[in-house]
Amino acid sequence: MASWDDVERIALSLPLVHEKDAGTSFDGWRVWKIQGDKGKQVVWERPMRSSDLRQLEAAGIEPPDGESIAVRTPDMETKRARIEELEACFDIPHFAKYTGVLVLLDDVAVDDLQELIEESWLAVAPKRAAKEWLAARDES
Repeated sequence: MASWDDVERIALSLPLVHEKDAGTSFDGWRVWKIQGDKGKQVVWERPMRSSDLRQLEAAGIEPPDGESIAVRTPDMETKRARIEELEACFDIPHFAKYTGVLVLLDDVAVDDLQELIEESWLAVAPKRAAKEWLAARDES
């Protein structure tokens, strides 16, 4: 079982990542993103909105219970694979055409969480930073 401390530790261990409050439009959700004006989100708090719950209920799907985060995947094939291989990963109609996947913190192992966040970072990190990070990781 992972915690918010794990999310924060893993995200901030990656180059160029900082934490940002998502602001009032998202009720102060926590966001870890690449630094800079054009920096993309790596991992972010993503509770179920009432619209999400209505869509899931209309589709006859039991809404997940617990706190969730969103991470990116490099493509739709990887997204489907993560959902199939990890019970903690799930999708909602709002994310259907998006390469992001939702993750229940209570159900994900810390090692799996680390892999998901690192994969998300690689999907949005500047190419040079990703190449350097991968090279340094291969050396150790």
